[in-house]
Amino acid sequence: MAHGMPSQGKVTISVDEYSSNPTQAFTHYNINQSRFQPPHVHMVDPISYDSPKPSGHTRFVCVSDTHSRTDGIQMPYGDVLLHTGDFTELGLPSEVKKFNDWLGGLPYEFKVVIAGNHELTFDKNFMAELVKQDYYRFPSVAKLKPEDFDDVQSLLTNCVYLQDSDVTVKGFRIYGTPWTPWFNGWGFNLPRGQSLLDKWNLIPEGIDILMTHGPPLGFRDWVPKELQRVGCVELLNTVQRRVRPKLHAFGGIHEGYGIMTDGYTTFINASTCTVSFQPTNPPIVFDLPNPPSS
Repeated sequence: MAHGMPSQGKVTISVDEYSSNPTQAFTHYNINQSRFQPPHVHMVDPISYDSPKPSGHTRFVCVSDTHSRTDGIQMPYGDVLLHTGDFTELGLPSEVKKFNDWLGGLPYEFKVVIAGNHELTFDKNFMAELVKQDYYRFPSVAKLKPEDFDDVQSLLTNCVYLQDSDVTVKGFRIYGTPWTPWFNGWGFNLPRGQSLLDKWNLIPEGIDILMTHGPPLGFRDWVPKELQRVGCVELLNTVQRRVRPKLHAFGGIHEGYGIMTDGYTTFINASTCTVSFQPTNPPIVFDLPNPPSS
């Protein structure tokens, strides 16, 4: 039953024994289960921007990690824009307004956006803690008054903003969530294991497209400088064993830009910025067959 949902009720994901060490998890599952091996798992070449969209399909344009550097990005034709977070450097309201203005100039019928770890002001718990502690870490953010950022997501008037929520667009059910494994204490960071799994458990079955900020284990999550995998094991298990979306779009790891498949789900790391924060990775387009109309 590899390709259908198991008929006998809900699949429950539990914390993986290798949760806290993704590099070790990758090695273990690769050796013992060939979990990341061809023929099922392989790289995918992006389709060219001028390739005609097949009839009965919707064209998605994926970007991520634009970090307030949108000016030079050449945006291709498509129907729906997916931006998987880190659209600012720090989540300052001025940056959010600039990003919203950029979105407003794009011709897509729908634009769906999630936050990333750099959207500090979108993470209310983070902001509450920041005020209490290290004032000098993010001085420009710590200086903000609560009224400046309390309703910061309302500045995003030119898109649908998802935060542990979903929207149906052109018949596709899209779920978006910003959380990532703890990394230097940025926004929407949670410890690996149960804390993140609690967030992934909110993702409903029947999602066509999953938007997260960071990668699942083994799919565009390699950080060469550290010689480490950094993807979330519980996110991988949730995607492959329970939710099974057609498309999982993310960013977060700039070095991981590119496309892979496991034979069922297509995984797209659409990080626009490189590891040196140059916005030179082109947007990735992906065509999906339209769902049967209800």
